[in-house]
Amino acid sequence: MKPSEIKNRMIGSLDAGIDTVGIFEEMEKDGISFDFSNDFDEKVIGRVFNTKNEEIVEVEFIRSMTRVFYRIALTGVAAIVLMLISIFLMEGSLSFNSFLGLGNSYDESTICLLTGN
Repeated sequence: MKPSEIKNRMIGSLDAGIDTVGIFEEMEKDGISFDFSNDFDEKVIGRVFNTKNEEIVEVEFIRSMTRVFYRIALTGVAAIVLMLISIFLMEGSLSFNSFLGLGNSYDESTICLLTGN
């Protein structure tokens, strides 16, 4: 039996109205068998649940997370440096008051602004 005939019979067995048992019996009469070895299921399960595969996926996940972390961290550091440079250019110094956006003011006026008294 030619491979194309086997393919056509198998595709034809997908129709709902056709007796699939009869098709496979005819194929067995023609000398085509679908027998698997005794340890076939163990081999398949062994390959599916292979621990090496899980370890490789875990290592790849950790590598991708470290790459993402470094990209975010470097972007954050660059934003902080740009903010410090802009504060220095606007205020002329890097003091605590310039970080808070306060100009030349006294502590009493700062407390008054924060408490509302």
